[in-house]
Amino acid sequence: MSEPLWTSTEIAAATDGRLEGAAFAAAGVEIDSRLVGPGDLFVALKGARDGHEFIPAALGGGAAGVLASKPVMPPAVIVADTLVALGGLGAAARDRASQARRGAVTGSVGKTSVTQAVLAGLRAAGDAHGSVKSFNNHIGVPLTLARMPRTTKRAVFEMGMNHAGEIAPLSRLVRPHAVAVTNVEAVHVENFSDGAAGVARAKAEIFEGLEPGGAAILNADNPWTGDLARTAQAHGGKVRTFGLASGADARLLDFAVTPDGARVKSLIDGAPLDYSLRQTALHWGPMSLCALLMLDALGVELNLGARALATFEPLAGRGAVLSLQGPKGAFTLVDESYNASPVSVAAAVAALGARPAKGRRIAALTDMLELGADAPARHAALAAPIVAAGLDLVFCAGPLMRSLWDALPSGRRGAWAESAVELAPALGEAVSAGDVVMVKGSNASKARLLVDALVSESVAAG
Repeated sequence: MSEPLWTSTEIAAATDGRLEGAAFAAAGVEIDSRLVGPGDLFVALKGARDGHEFIPAALGGGAAGVLASKPVMPPAVIVADTLVALGGLGAAARDRASQARRGAVTGSVGKTSVTQAVLAGLRAAGDAHGSVKSFNNHIGVPLTLARMPRTTKRAVFEMGMNHAGEIAPLSRLVRPHAVAVTNVEAVHVENFSDGAAGVARAKAEIFEGLEPGGAAILNADNPWTGDLARTAQAHGGKVRTFGLASGADARLLDFAVTPDGARVKSLIDGAPLDYSLRQTALHWGPMSLCALLMLDALGVELNLGARALATFEPLAGRGAVLSLQGPKGAFTLVDESYNASPVSVAAAVAALGARPAKGRRIAALTDMLELGADAPARHAALAAPIVAAGLDLVFCAGPLMRSLWDALPSGRRGAWAESAVELAPALGEAVSAGDVVMVKGSNASKARLLVDALVSESVAAG
């Protein structure tokens, strides 16, 4: 019988809590009562709803016990604050798996995909653990740590932010041996009076928990890398760089789109390394090098890491490709609907332009959010990369995307609507056999509705 993830004695010790009721052992940790499985520890957090209200449902779903901050149905470990206790559980998981090499990833664009690519490489090398979905905030990071088995050899954690001061405590909790900043762009700038400079400082907080002598992996092509490097070195980090720049430790030489993905040619510490990817977006050239440097820093041999990247599938909403049979014939859907920024949209547009197509190349875009006062101008500026990529039609949804619509040449205008749900019928009617359609936008502007509408009207092509 396998060793439990946590015993009630260990939970009480890690959280400075007291056990009420019979001792128990937990096989997992969950914060959503709807997702509780047999043997889980349910942590009752206080959010929009008080998690304590869902303790009966969690126990009914098979929870072995609960972590609570008020008298509840046993078995339970009672603590002063369940969120603080979750952090204590994460710290205890980190300390007991002292053999584990830990990595952390942040960045304005690509952090989830890079984190998951690194995790795929870590799993190829042995017992590995990491973030699921986008569990990258003050709840997701300690939860991911608390779920880490004691036998873990390597782990990777995603760290995100909307404001200053959010990443530092996460980094100090994880204490990573290697960190990566994929890039710094003007994203979430509405929360920073000095724009991208403030974003760069907030991202640099990831170095605060870096173990002495740990690797700080930075984008050589980003204008903020010099500032990041100085901060990393001040925290004892050893800087490693990736990108197109001639001085990069991992240098991209070529990125060629193929029928099944892309082929990458690179130099890593002066040695050639060629490998395949399932992704076609051009930014995956440097992002894959970022992942390889992270894997190297965490003790995974480069060739093994490259083989893992070759089988790493694009994530849903982040480049997943669907072959669909629509009312007018078979077409290809590129799902980039999870999130968007000016940089990521421009990269996705360029990738769409480079993709082979029997029919037209069509982009369906929804509003990019949290861009501050110059948001309309930044939407309009996307017209230039769209024209450069040679896209045939562009569909736009949202009040901000109206600025792009107005800036587009008339021959490239598909349709504009106030919202994604209003745009969906026009987009569906336009798609014909052989077309390649890419959907991208901020999650809150409902780009996913366009994907769902196209899929619901289609069947998977054989």
